[in-house]
Amino acid sequence: MIFFLAGTSDARELAVRLKQEGHRLLATVVTESAAASFKEEGLPVRIGRLDAEKMAELIREQGCSKVVDASHPFAEEASKNAMEAARKVGVRYIRYERPAGRYGNHPRLKVVPSYEQAAEEAAKQPGVVMLTTGSKTLQIFAERLLPHPEVRLVARMLPRRENMEKCEALGLEQKNIIAMQGPFGEELNRALYRHYGVTTVITKESGKEGSVDEKIGSALDMGLNVILIARPRLHYDRVFTDMEEVLKELQPQERSGEHVPSTL
Repeated sequence: MIFFLAGTSDARELAVRLKQEGHRLLATVVTESAAASFKEEGLPVRIGRLDAEKMAELIREQGCSKVVDASHPFAEEASKNAMEAARKVGVRYIRYERPAGRYGNHPRLKVVPSYEQAAEEAAKQPGVVMLTTGSKTLQIFAERLLPHPEVRLVARMLPRRENMEKCEALGLEQKNIIAMQGPFGEELNRALYRHYGVTTVITKESGKEGSVDEKIGSALDMGLNVILIARPRLHYDRVFTDMEEVLKELQPQERSGEHVPSTL
């Protein structure tokens, strides 16, 4: 059995491909919505965040012989925990990372290594800043941008109750919250940029599947500034950016006809 870290649309695609190839797997995701897409495909799934110790315990309990980490490019902690858990149990770790985009050099595109630096750069640019990096790091931007009278922070995030509660606690007004679930095409991005009078867009290098190209391309075409947060640089034990290579690496197959533990 494969212990499979997931949560993105391309991770789901890889999981389905693995199942079709005859592999058994246990997927682990963070949200109910992510779990639903796996359940639709008849894939066993566990919901909730796991530290390295919990992962190792689950790998042992389920008799997993491999770890496939197809988590989000910015799920740095999850990848670190997965690598540590694989080493603890003594099983093989394989990382699938969605391909990075190619954005080239542009005078209005600035690439930074961290959320903190992105916030500091945005604070130097008066106007309307649209944050499209989600709610997890919202505090970093709220603390640095909300005190600036010449900067208006508009945050786009998933429409979840905990996200709205977080915005309220941080002092982000309702008029500056866009609660929508993507992915978003260029047309909608342009409409939102125009509606809010955006001058700077903050995004992260999530790859083509994360619709980053659409965010950046539409923003630059409209003459906006873009601050792009680079991916975390981790040293993976073994990493692939092509699903076919992952499938090839996982031969010989574990056949789906084997018993799947009833505790899943």
